[in-house]
Amino acid sequence: MSALATLAAAETSVGNPTLNIAIFFVFVLITLAIVIKVSRGNRGAAEYYAGGRAFTGRQNGIAISGDYLSAASFLGIAGAIALNGYDGFLYSIGFLVAWLVALLLVAELLRNVGKYTMADVLSFRLRQRPVRIAAAISTLAVSFFYLLAQMAGAGGLVALLLGIDSVVGQRVVVGIVGVIMIFYVIYGGMKGTTWVQIIKAVLLIAGAGLMFIWVLSMFGFNLSSLISAANETTANDLGTPRDLMQPGLQYKNPIDFISLSMALVLGTAGLPHVLMRFYTVPTSREARRSVVWAIWLIGLFYLFTLVLGFGAAQMLGPSEIKNAPGGANSAAPLLAFELGGEIFLGIISGVAFATILAVVAGLTITASASLSHDVYNTIVKDGNATPEEEVRVARIAALVLGAIAIIGGIFAMGQNIAFLVALAFAIAASANLPTILYSLFWKRFNTRGALWSIYGGLISAITLIIFSPVVSGKPIDPITGKSPSMLQNVDFHLFPLDNPGIVSIPLGFILGYIGTVTSKEYNAAKYAEMEVRSLTGVGAEKATHH
Repeated sequence: MSALATLAAAETSVGNPTLNIAIFFVFVLITLAIVIKVSRGNRGAAEYYAGGRAFTGRQNGIAISGDYLSAASFLGIAGAIALNGYDGFLYSIGFLVAWLVALLLVAELLRNVGKYTMADVLSFRLRQRPVRIAAAISTLAVSFFYLLAQMAGAGGLVALLLGIDSVVGQRVVVGIVGVIMIFYVIYGGMKGTTWVQIIKAVLLIAGAGLMFIWVLSMFGFNLSSLISAANETTANDLGTPRDLMQPGLQYKNPIDFISLSMALVLGTAGLPHVLMRFYTVPTSREARRSVVWAIWLIGLFYLFTLVLGFGAAQMLGPSEIKNAPGGANSAAPLLAFELGGEIFLGIISGVAFATILAVVAGLTITASASLSHDVYNTIVKDGNATPEEEVRVARIAALVLGAIAIIGGIFAMGQNIAFLVALAFAIAASANLPTILYSLFWKRFNTRGALWSIYGGLISAITLIIFSPVVSGKPIDPITGKSPSMLQNVDFHLFPLDNPGIVSIPLGFILGYIGTVTSKEYNAAKYAEMEVRSLTGVGAEKATHH
């Protein structure tokens, strides 16, 4: 039996997975009804990819926070803070500070230059075909790792919340989550997906806010008392004194810490599913407003995670968290059970499922848009595909990607969510960000520079991850009796750091520079047009209506 079921048996006569399933299905039915209602008349490409550009800055800001606050934020960060205190909170800080990069350097300019995907911006003044292929490959790589993280989270949550301990049962639920998500994307397009994100963001922030007030009220709204009590519980559990506010519990190596920080802070501005959200608003001003809304909401949520993490450390202790199905990812749901029993656990679990569904839908629509708009239209149809053909191909792509995500999710069950998400961030920061910044700000940049930075950043990041301790070679944890690495009982790690950012991000920038200066190609007229459009928005409407 799971730790949760044991807990439930102690608290009440029976655990109640039925209640969790009921709450989850109520949420699914409500969101499906909303998707069907708002998606009537989803005809053209602008409707399908960009929700008809009909969302206000506030609506889009709430949807962006819904897209960004994934299973890693709610489950992974709360667990990291519960186990590692200060070091765990650095994920929150990194994810939040990253938005300043997106706001100051990318959001408004990107909205003015592009139309539907990241590749629209990268290929604006370069050779279309090779650059769009490279951008599509990079988009698919980032989306795939992010999808794996969410699907792995779905499997772990199921073990914990629904009392389904059998591997087959968990696989069935991963499949069900995938099928619902495919429906959201194929039928709802960006408009339906955006409304799911908005509802889920409101529910998630409200649920975390309620737990935040509840935990703090137990300690007289005094954060110092909560942290002291958490330190005491942790020390009693481990049999050795421990100060959760001291750095160094998770990151013994300062270079490892810098590498992770670089990936988190620079990754957001290169995440394709976040960049695509800037196209759902009518003007660049609204794009900027939406980022400001997102920063406030995400910042508020991450403040909540600090208290949730220390609350879980104080009420549960590290042994119980690590030994629960899902490990560190189960800290927030276990805390919900401690606070409000089965009903509150059911509500929080419903919100966590909703989080996974909404983020997976956002990722799938981004990857399918890249395949249809960048690959099918440019390569197969030489830019002559009609918007209707593009949308049809995007829907087929969503079906195929959904199936791959379900299969990948089944294989990724039990893996560390935070690792997979940090991996997606490292790839986005290494391959996408250098190319985006060079495209927007460097006059001399050309096709060879773009290809070198995308492929160089992508290949270096993935290679270093494969040979890092996260995949193999970490020592066995005395509490769980297992290695925190993905693969057990093997060790082929050659690269000493957990995250490749400190090597692969500068490499992406350097390769982009070398590729550019070793090629004579340069389109001055196209750069002048791009500069005017990016700064003023003049000509952006022309792109809107294709």
